[in-house]
Amino acid sequence: MELLLHSLWESLQLIGRLDRDLLSALVTTLRVSITSTAIAALISLPLGFLIAKSSFRGKRAVLNLLRTALALPTVVVGLFVYAFIARNTPLGGLGLLFTPTAIVIGQVLLIIPLVTALVHSAVQDTVHPVYEEALLLGASPLQASAKALVESRLAVTTALMTGFGRVISEVGISLVLGGNIRGVTRTITTAITLETSQGEFAAAFALGIVLLALVFCISLIIQMTDRRREAV
Repeated sequence: MELLLHSLWESLQLIGRLDRDLLSALVTTLRVSITSTAIAALISLPLGFLIAKSSFRGKRAVLNLLRTALALPTVVVGLFVYAFIARNTPLGGLGLLFTPTAIVIGQVLLIIPLVTALVHSAVQDTVHPVYEEALLLGASPLQASAKALVESRLAVTTALMTGFGRVISEVGISLVLGGNIRGVTRTITTAITLETSQGEFAAAFALGIVLLALVFCISLIIQMTDRRREAV
């Protein structure tokens, strides 16, 4: 108990004096997480919309595949990407392994199924009436699609924030593809793993507190968005 209290006190001191390694891990985490979420959004928003809008053979199978992909362990995604970007692999010459770009690639693949499935659920009830009404009012198909997404903007925002929360707290991809390089690819989660293995519990607790604060903020935003959606 004494060790725990002492570690917690030291962790608060580290946060208070803005420890350099802590800030570096925080900046790296936010940079790769925001980038991967933005890229995944560019793919998942139109994909989820098209799945909701279209009727095609095998649609149920596609949805089942997306739901299955939600449970993929992050380390499996990391190993899959590693097999393509490591040395003597198809993309090995690009030098992507152990870079922030490698982490972003893995995280994008991780949350595309999640965000796509959530966007599909968000727009499936409104896409047809809103889309058809917009077309009747003279909108182009692209404008009508944008209108349908705007009408479901709160649910879409929740989908994106859920994806962001998934990548900001994952460890497998960051560890396998980033290599936990100090000041380059070390994220909060991989730093916690390292500090704990070295017995540096104060630093691990400080990182954990920062991560919990970030996750809490994300959860709060999602809850506020859901309440606004219910109030509309």
